[in-house]
Amino acid sequence: MSLLRTPEERFADLPGFDYEPAYVEIDGVRMAYLDEEDETSGETFLCLHGEPSYSYLYRKMIPRLAEVGRVVVPDFPGFGRSDKYPDLSDYSYDLFFDAMAGFVESLDLSNVTLVCQDWGGLIGLPLAAVEMPGRFARIVPMNTGLQDGTSEMAEEWWDFRDFVAGTEDLPVGMLIERACVSDLTEDVVAAYEAPFPDASYKAGARAWPLLVPTSPDDGGAERLAEAKEVLRAWQKPAFVLFSDSDPITHDTRDPLRSLIPTASEQPDVWIEDAGHFLQEDKGEEIAEEIAAFVERTAA
Repeated sequence: MSLLRTPEERFADLPGFDYEPAYVEIDGVRMAYLDEEDETSGETFLCLHGEPSYSYLYRKMIPRLAEVGRVVVPDFPGFGRSDKYPDLSDYSYDLFFDAMAGFVESLDLSNVTLVCQDWGGLIGLPLAAVEMPGRFARIVPMNTGLQDGTSEMAEEWWDFRDFVAGTEDLPVGMLIERACVSDLTEDVVAAYEAPFPDASYKAGARAWPLLVPTSPDDGGAERLAEAKEVLRAWQKPAFVLFSDSDPITHDTRDPLRSLIPTASEQPDVWIEDAGHFLQEDKGEEIAEEIAAFVERTAA
């Protein structure tokens, strides 16, 4: 399969994003990531983005988290600076899962606090709970869930899915802007569009909504169902941290917090005045919450 690579100049002078990318090849795909390391700490944060964003989404959180430990923020295949397949049919749940599993193994990450939002949770939570639990010390699910094909999806999500299914040139910047509570400047909206010079680069962003399992027979559903069962007995620290103004995931927060036994040991926090992309709306506040979570659960 052919691969597309976004020209590096597309990422020049993005506001608030003065981070040098690193690269690793996983199954023939060059994956990009940010790696900001505090060499005095054994803590590692793995921050996973969702649809249709990339590592830029975590730029407001990196400085505070880097005071606590190493911060690793990858771009999934099809997003950010990572290589992109040109066709919808090239993408599957397993492709994303295997890529992230290979990424974690390639960097030999350990003592990881998983910070995951949206699709970052659909991949990251099964990774932490089932595939490689020995590498993960904590989990922080944000505006995400374990959609294994058995749970109802919000009407707003179905509307979004139908919209994506009907367009070949996904308006990425517009979608992110509309899913935030804060007003985004034009240059920030443009930064979210930067990975996609034209519609041919957007197959991954178009694929993700169509790949969320809506039936137990869908790809990834079995893995997510297994993660749900494992998390019912999860004994490592978990901090479920959702925003108050995301109609798509709002109602999944309490069931997820009830599912994971250790989640109730942490403060019952909603991030106020934040939408689906809570990292964009309240990134600094969220980073403070996560830093405090790590401090109070440190071994």
